[in-house]
Amino acid sequence: MTTILLILIVLLAAYTLSSTDLLHGVIALSAISLLSAILFYILQAPDVAITEAAVGAGVSTVIFVWAIRHSQRKDDNHG
Repeated sequence: MTTILLILIVLLAAYTLSSTDLLHGVIALSAISLLSAILFYILQAPDVAITEAAVGAGVSTVIFVWAIRHSQRKDDNHG
């Protein structure tokens, strides 16, 4: 189970780095945080898992989405 979670985390990290859409990257980062929280729970660190789920998947995702929403997007078609 641990190996599967680690492989998924690496794949999501690669997708985050290669994604051209910022929102997709933020969603992938949130999924990484959620998988990390599950991994911490499996490794018998429930306090770290709760913190990772709350801060990593919760608060930071909201802040990133808010920042993306309030920034201007440059389209490739409009130069």
